[in-house]
This record gives sequence, structure tokens and C-alpha cells, in this order.
Amino acid sequence: MARVTIMIPTQRRLGGLAVAARSVLAQAGVDHSGLELVIVDNDQVPSAEGVARALAAEAPFSIHYVHEPRAGVANARNAGMAKACGEFVAFLDDDEEAPAGWLAALLAAQERYAADVVFGPVRARAPDAVTEHRDYLERFFSRIGPAEAGVIDHYYGCGDSLLRRSSLPDPVAPFAAERNHIGGEDDMLFGHMRAAGAVFAWEPAAWVWEDPVPDRLTLDYTIRRAFAYGQGPSAHCAAAVPPDRAGVARWMAVGVVQAALFGAVAGFKWLIRAGDRAEWLDRAARGLGKTLWWGPFKIRFYGHSA
Repeated sequence: MARVTIMIPTQRRLGGLAVAARSVLAQAGVDHSGLELVIVDNDQVPSAEGVARALAAEAPFSIHYVHEPRAGVANARNAGMAKACGEFVAFLDDDEEAPAGWLAALLAAQERYAADVVFGPVRARAPDAVTEHRDYLERFFSRIGPAEAGVIDHYYGCGDSLLRRSSLPDPVAPFAAERNHIGGEDDMLFGHMRAAGAVFAWEPAAWVWEDPVPDRLTLDYTIRRAFAYGQGPSAHCAAAVPPDRAGVARWMAVGVVQAALFGAVAGFKWLIRAGDRAEWLDRAARGLGKTLWWGPFKIRFYGHSA
């Protein structure tokens, strides 16, 4: 049985999948006999099967291909969890590339801090053709955390993380299906784990590259995504059992202030064509999301089958 499962969910990104998977196969400083790679294809047709088979032919450890035709990021992750055999599960996205020491750094941090989840930095890189708002776009898709390794009191997203399977509330299907189309299934899981006393750790040495797909390197995408990120705190309070109505009201009030203040600054910055205008628009969108977080305002980012 594998000690560590590395999981890559994917949907119609064959080139990115190949880069991500080959970076997993090249991991150093770990015992390959205790590893397995699970590729979860979340396309209606098994479009990634050929890539998975070609990778399996060159792999130093087992590669398992899982076809999950039901659209949705939670469905994909849960299908991978059902196949995974590892005591630990490491997540890598299909637009990420891991340096050779990535997995060893995650495992060392998990052991050092007895962590239930370990997170690492993400360094986004935009193509040379992207010139307008380049710095903002690369920061948007990056994950920047503490300079030093250690236990942390908050959590990040699933990409570039290592989970101790025994700490999960459900070791087979821990991701909430209601988040299939809007995302945040990992935030919901980690929020429940934190409430149950899980230990989170950060390891700066466990960093990965991220190469966002070109159609996401636009303000149209990132500002809509910032709005959705802003919805997270309010929606999480509403989803608590019992619902945290005071928390919802508090976050909505914070959002009103942020949207008004940051929106005014963004408007001024746009008028003078300031270099940091996109950052202020992003902040205003996150504030607005805290206020407008319920059903009609939810934005679908995942789960499209076509």
C-alpha cells in the first residue's frame, strides 16, 4: 500500500497535466516505492486517458487513472480520494509544476510539526506576452505566506498541500458536493477541520510554479474571482451548524465598508491610470462579495461540461 498519494485533478488541460505529472515523477529525496499518482479526469469523455497511459509507461511508481464524468471540482477530488491508498494525500493542480524537492519538504514539515495539513507557496508566472497588470496578475495567482516554516492558525487552498488522511472528517469523500460549481470545497473542509482542532503547518521550501491558462490572465476573470473569494467568510458563517448569523452580519458590514472605501480609491486610481489600480479594484470586489454572498450572486467557475 502506498504511503503517499499525489493527486492531480484535471479537465481538458493535457499539456499542463503532462508537465505537472512529470514533475511528480521526478521527485527526489523520497522513497518511490511508497508513492502513487492518481490522475482524475473530470471531462465528460475520457480525454486525459491517453496522456495518463503514456505517463504510466515511464513512471517509477504506480499511476492510476480515474474518469469522473460528473462535472464539479468536489466530485473530482472525491473520486480521487476513493481511489487513493495513501496514508497522506498531496494535491497538485494541473497548471502547477513541482520542483524535485517539493514532496520531501511537505513530508518533513508534516513530521516536524505533527501536522494534519501542510501548505506551501505558489509562484505564478505569466507568459511574456502579458504586459498590462502583469505584476497584479502574477500576485493574484500566487500564494505568499510566512517567510519561516511553522504551525499556522489559518489555511489555504488545496493546490500544493499535504493532508493526513486519518484527520479528515470523511476519509473517502471529504469535499462538499454543494461547492462543485462555485469552488471553496477545500475552504469548507479545512474550516471544519480547524474547528475540530486540526493542526495546520506552512513550509516555504515546498513551493510550486503555477502557469495560469491564458484566458484567466484578464481582469474580467480575476475581479469576478476576487468577488467570489470575498463571499467565503459570509458563506462559511451561514453554512455553520447552527448558522452563525452574527458572523454573517459582521462580515456583511465589513464588506459594505470595504466596497465603499476601496471602490472610491479604485475609481480615483483608474482616472489617473495608476499602476496599482487593479489591486484596489480587487479589494473592492472582495468587499462587495462579503455583502452579496447568497444564491443569486454566486458565480460558477467549475462544473461546466462543455
